[in-house]
Amino acid sequence: MRSPRKNELDMIHGPLAGKIVLFALPLAASSVLQQLFNAADIAVVGRFASAEAMAAVGSNASVISLLVGMFVGLSVGANVVTANLLGADRRDRIHDAVHTVILLALCGGVFLTALGCLLAPAILRLMGAPENVLPLAVLYLRIYFLGMPAINIYNFGAAILRSKGDSRRPFISLTIAGIFNVLLNLLFVIVFHLHVVGVALATVISNVANAGMLLKFLMTEEGEFRLNLRKLRFSKDLLSRIVQIGVPSGLQGMVFSFSNVIIQSAVNSFGADCIAGMAAAQNFDFISYSVLNAFGQAAVTFVSQNFGAREEERCRRVLRLSMGMGLGFDIVLIGVIMLLRNALISLFTTEPAVIEYAMIRMFRTYMFHFLVGTYEISAGALRGMNRAIVPALISILGTCVFRLLYVLVYFPMNRTIEVLLTVYPASWILTGIAMNAAYFIVRRRAFRKPV
Repeated sequence: MRSPRKNELDMIHGPLAGKIVLFALPLAASSVLQQLFNAADIAVVGRFASAEAMAAVGSNASVISLLVGMFVGLSVGANVVTANLLGADRRDRIHDAVHTVILLALCGGVFLTALGCLLAPAILRLMGAPENVLPLAVLYLRIYFLGMPAINIYNFGAAILRSKGDSRRPFISLTIAGIFNVLLNLLFVIVFHLHVVGVALATVISNVANAGMLLKFLMTEEGEFRLNLRKLRFSKDLLSRIVQIGVPSGLQGMVFSFSNVIIQSAVNSFGADCIAGMAAAQNFDFISYSVLNAFGQAAVTFVSQNFGAREEERCRRVLRLSMGMGLGFDIVLIGVIMLLRNALISLFTTEPAVIEYAMIRMFRTYMFHFLVGTYEISAGALRGMNRAIVPALISILGTCVFRLLYVLVYFPMNRTIEVLLTVYPASWILTGIAMNAAYFIVRRRAFRKPV
């Protein structure tokens, strides 16, 4: 049995529950902090600027997700491939994987900067952004995308560290960057009156700082995980494996985001107050998702290593533990936030119309958000077994195609915000049932083939 090295978690020996919690909670906290970048933007402009500025920032979330979705999926592929190598004790290839992943992140970030700046006006117009919101929304999005190389480097670098069980240091760097972001928001908006430009610049600067810390961690790592910027190059076979696993996840994320863009377009038809209210309440959806995604990522990483080591029973236990703990933590979180909902929404806005719309979303979607875990965590286990296409197809059908049909066919006949929001819990239930059925079918076959 090999001994785990510094900042490395032994996932293929010993008890699992404590290790999963130790891995997942810092990751959940990291995801919450990452969401607080946007939440801080929305809160500051909502309290110190205007509803139009708040709507301009909030309406961009689905656009950003749409454009970056492919590379978020590729970072999942990077995690799986590196964890597989570690579980199979192929440390000789990890050095190549690290340098392939970081070069992919850098190239992808430059591409996304150009794409986001070029397509921002067209996408926002297609979404039907109100004319009083559109110029500010375009300006925010273009400045935001200047920081995409940094965002990509953080996401891919964190995926490398997570592959060996280190979710603590990405949390540390994101905590420091998050505090920096909030301070810059207050400085740029309250002192310099830069409003939308100020919060966008604060986000870019804090993302650059975050990426710099992650690179520093990797450049001072021990052994095969150490990054040397002079040795950045693509390893063709590892890049191919990352793409095979990551592209289906990325396509799923992009199609999922496209369905949310369509929903956001429907939200836009209700005006700036509705856009601002949905943006405020949506932050709590993201916080809940951060918990569920953390246990989903735990399933990806723990299953990846144990699948590489051909430990079938441990793979099964990982899913059971991740699902139980993920749903449990999230239900408690939802209960606390619903009890404090009035005080929490008031952090973002004091305008009665905006608050009313935010409360509608809280009761129509947030109360049921734990259902997302029923498919996110089982999909993570499937990806950990190198089965990326099945969860991608199920998610596309359940959370994308279904939502598009609902919004384009059913919603026009019943045009209320309550009817529109019902699409979320309905799609979560359908996707959860299908994903878990697929997991039990695929699991039986996965160990019959070599990794």
